[in-house]
Amino acid sequence: MSAPPYLPGHGLLTGRTAVVTAAAGAGIGGATARRFLEEGARVVISDAHPRRLKESAHALADAFGPDRVTALTCDVTDEDQVAALFAHTERTHGGLDIVVNNAGLGGTAELTEMTDDQWTKILDVTLNGTFRCTRAALRSLKSAGRGGVVVNNASVVGWRAQRGQAHYAAAKAGVMALTRCAAVEAADYGVRVNAVAPSLAMHPHLAKVTSAELLAELTAKEAFGRYAEPWEVANVIVFLASGYSSYMTGEVVPVSSQHA
Repeated sequence: MSAPPYLPGHGLLTGRTAVVTAAAGAGIGGATARRFLEEGARVVISDAHPRRLKESAHALADAFGPDRVTALTCDVTDEDQVAALFAHTERTHGGLDIVVNNAGLGGTAELTEMTDDQWTKILDVTLNGTFRCTRAALRSLKSAGRGGVVVNNASVVGWRAQRGQAHYAAAKAGVMALTRCAAVEAADYGVRVNAVAPSLAMHPHLAKVTSAELLAELTAKEAFGRYAEPWEVANVIVFLASGYSSYMTGEVVPVSSQHA
């Protein structure tokens, strides 16, 4: 089954300012930044890879105008860089309304062969990085006092066991728990915190780091017999960032057609 048609924007985020991490390239972050722009938002994109970030920023600015797109390199494992990202957004746009914590790192290793470094690296980017950015986002949104939305990128692996993914699964399960706890606290000042949990969204980087055999196995588990396009996950992130989800907080929304 082929992917459905790409839907046009409907102005769901007009006038709002969003930060999207790990937004350089063709993955979920890049697709989310583009969808947000199509929905009328101003977007600050960040990534740990300066060259890819610059290329992505230029492409988006050409399509949507340089006044609606800015970019800043940010490694989410570095607290100073995270703080600089949010300070840049406040300075440039006078505040923020939406934060999408997309940065994460995967890998495959049997638990008996996994090193401390492999475990720590995945956790530091995927869970600790989400924590750092969520903390910075909530501090900014609480201070501004005008509400806002945080959307974290989790994974169905946070619920479902997968061989060789103990570190990644633990990190994504942690993102889910972080989302729920942050939502309870942020409700006091009108901020909503939710997460998406994609199953298999294909992009070039994933294809490089995952064997063809494993991709075929994972695709076979999808009810539609295909992987998701990154923009299909971005559509759900748009929904969670928009007023259409105004009563949702602390939720983890699967973006999946898995049946096993």
